[in-house]
Amino acid sequence: MTAHRSVIAMTDTTLPAPVSAALRVPPAAPAEAAAFFLSRLTFQADVSDVHSSLESGAPGFVLVDSRSAASWAQGRVPGAVHLPTADIPGRAGVLLDPAVPVITYCWGPACDGATRAALALARLGYRVKEMIGGMEYWAREGFPVETDAGTARRPADPLTAPVAAVSCGC
Repeated sequence: MTAHRSVIAMTDTTLPAPVSAALRVPPAAPAEAAAFFLSRLTFQADVSDVHSSLESGAPGFVLVDSRSAASWAQGRVPGAVHLPTADIPGRAGVLLDPAVPVITYCWGPACDGATRAALALARLGYRVKEMIGGMEYWAREGFPVETDAGTARRPADPLTAPVAAVSCGC
């Protein structure tokens, strides 16, 4: 019995600690992490920041809705320019000033339409970002949605946006 206990004790102390599923791949070194997160902010803007910028009256960018005509009619961000991705090569030069940055959006996080639109615009020489969250999170955060019938606001989804505050404070 004594030999059996010492084998169990030795086995228990020599096993590696279980690795957290979230840390199976360890975090990057701080300098690498800083470069990565700066890169994300260089290429993306969230719906709250886009809304705040548009509300200021001087956003410094043009917002492009890259969805279809049917999607545009269903609801859009007030003030956005409708430029479906397939039309970018032929119409961007008419609708957009190359000196003004562009922010693209599409339906939501599960759609990469805004990414494809941003790529097409970048290839034409535009400085561009993508609005992460797209129309889905714009509406879920309770921001105004425009249709041909007018503009309406829905209550914010309490699981995605602060209900009693203007912003999340981040």
